Amino acid sequence: MSKKPAQAIAAVLIFLLSISGCGPKADDGKISVKVAFWGSPEEIKIITNSISDWQAQHSEIKIVFEHTPYTGYDSKILTRIAGGAAPDVIATEVDYFVTFASKGVLEDLTPYTEGDASFSKEDFFPSILNRFSVKGKLYAVPRDVAPFACVFYNKKLFKEAGIPFPTDDWTWNELLQAARQLTKKDETGRTIQYGFYGWAWQDFIYGNGGALVDDVNNPQKTLIDDPKSIQGLQFYADLINVYQVMPTPVALANLGMGVDLMFSSGRLGMFLSGIWETPGLRRYNFDWDVAMFPKGLSGDRAFGSGGSGYAILKSSKHKKEAWEVIKALTGPNGQAELAKRGLAQPSRISVATGEAWAKDPAPPANKKMLNEAVNHIVFSPFDSRWREIEEKYLQPKLDLIFNGKKTAAEVVAEVAPEINAALRS
Repeated sequence: MSKKPAQAIAAVLIFLLSISGCGPKADDGKISVKVAFWGSPEEIKIITNSISDWQAQHSEIKIVFEHTPYTGYDSKILTRIAGGAAPDVIATEVDYFVTFASKGVLEDLTPYTEGDASFSKEDFFPSILNRFSVKGKLYAVPRDVAPFACVFYNKKLFKEAGIPFPTDDWTWNELLQAARQLTKKDETGRTIQYGFYGWAWQDFIYGNGGALVDDVNNPQKTLIDDPKSIQGLQFYADLINVYQVMPTPVALANLGMGVDLMFSSGRLGMFLSGIWETPGLRRYNFDWDVAMFPKGLSGDRAFGSGGSGYAILKSSKHKKEAWEVIKALTGPNGQAELAKRGLAQPSRISVATGEAWAKDPAPPANKKMLNEAVNHIVFSPFDSRWREIEEKYLQPKLDLIFNGKKTAAEVVAEVAPEINAALRS
């Protein structure tokens, strides 16, 4: 091994030790609470600093932050549990939560919430609180909620094209019209500016009154072959292949730049994603904002959603202290810090409607619209097999639609029986 890789590895280890608060010497008399979480270097800094004031006032507890890569996060945590080396607290997003809950590794937090006068479930958006509950029992406290409802738009490009800025009550047809006006080609016919990009194809199903399954909490069959679902998927694909206002996955890769750079440099007029894009976009010097994802052809309004929270593992030997740490990580001060950085929409209503979020002038100015959007979110099916179903059956077939090789009707006729068979297995 050369010196440079060795030095790089050493630097990473030192960084992880520094954020975890653990080093060669242990602090005598302190109870260590290990917290597993994921995030980019920027997110790591935000998260670990979000409760520094609380940590200074609770010297009897030492929080040991253990960064774990997001890819395969659930498998890594389950392996640690099986090996007797599990953390006390884990961060979990709304889909990983399904895996953890189905494995029975999470502590029921209901007794903690009911026995703690300082904690009130009434301050949380009901939709995300319900996602982290099973049969009326709470297993994770929400830190944030993340609707796929943000259409980021470049104000300069809109002004140059003479297009009014989008409002939160716009429609798919208005989005299409704006995207067509924002798309530009050079003299050879090559697209040099795209009007729109969005990865959240689910929004086009939900927003058209369709659905992935019959019952999100107890799916028995898929509804992706419902006419409304088919129409929504086809509209999304037509943005790429018919109207050519959106790059194909191949074209996007060939551009050699991320969507954030395309957007900030004026190569892209609008893109659909979640609010977590904010910290990255704030690094660029340009004028931008967000509008709520528009109403569908049927007039419906619905979006997919992410979100995250913190749970205590049953295997923890410091559950009392772990509960105090969770309260801090999801408390008003901790959530306000994340909100001000633009990383996450607070799950607490009081924070989401306050100075750190809805009333914060930092871009995007219209982020308060997410407080309404959260009332229209649809989570992925609560079934431990669903992620495998998506990866094995759904996504490969959807790519045929998005690449223009087959219609939505053709593809769903093939894939619906496969999904139904998997749900029955």
